[in-house]
Amino acid sequence: MDVKKIKTLAARIRLETLKVIRSRGFGHVGGSMDLADLMAVLYGEVMHFDPQNPRWEDRDWLVMSKGHAGPVVYATLGLMGYYPLEEAYTLNHPGTRFPSHTDRLLTPGVDLTTGSLGQGVSTATGAALANRIDGRDNRVFCVIGDGEADEGQVWEALHFAYAHKLDNIVYFFDNNGYQLDGPTAAILDHGSLAKKAEGFGLYTQVIDGHDVTAIYNAIQNAYDKKGVPSCIVLNTCKGKGATFAEPKHDHSSQPTAEQWTEAIAASEKALAEAENA
Repeated sequence: MDVKKIKTLAARIRLETLKVIRSRGFGHVGGSMDLADLMAVLYGEVMHFDPQNPRWEDRDWLVMSKGHAGPVVYATLGLMGYYPLEEAYTLNHPGTRFPSHTDRLLTPGVDLTTGSLGQGVSTATGAALANRIDGRDNRVFCVIGDGEADEGQVWEALHFAYAHKLDNIVYFFDNNGYQLDGPTAAILDHGSLAKKAEGFGLYTQVIDGHDVTAIYNAIQNAYDKKGVPSCIVLNTCKGKGATFAEPKHDHSSQPTAEQWTEAIAASEKALAEAENA
């Protein structure tokens, strides 16, 4: 893997994610920004896809089960060429193709509609089973929020995946420690998400969710594990790279115009540093 290329892509995804949300003035900054490194590895190195044929049957699938992280998906897909990136700057505006939560009927490159937390995990698992029944060797990647793990449906899907030996799906838990109403530990403490996933029989790894090399290696390890689904717990910092959100781990942000200007400038500087590293 070209580490510099992927780090640069992650920085570009963070900048464009901010621009997408700034177009509306507020939104889910925290849980979008902390996934930029994962998205860079998936779309920059790992996944097979075709922006000119978004429904290509042999593509790898991404299911953003925490569908409110749509802005990081929209930024990434735009950078990959699914549509002119500027179109995503209509986020949540009337008539937009880019709603707050990802919608497969509206946005090219979105594989499954998500937003009602927990349901994306189930549909991603069903997609993995369907692809296997159809004889395809593609993979499904599903991103789950640690707050979303409050939903029992998440664990039912993992149980189903284990029972059906779905080694063509990789679940990522975005373990940033915060959800809408505060710290996850204070609202519904899960203890160790990794131990829970292991308890359902999944091959589980815990890594730094901002280390692109660790992300890539964990995915390769998952590929090598046959006969069981995989889970990768990403320890992340909610709001990573957004100057107004990262210190407070904001779930949803309503920054001032000055705060937006500061955040965009900082993100542009981070991109320049990545390009010149």
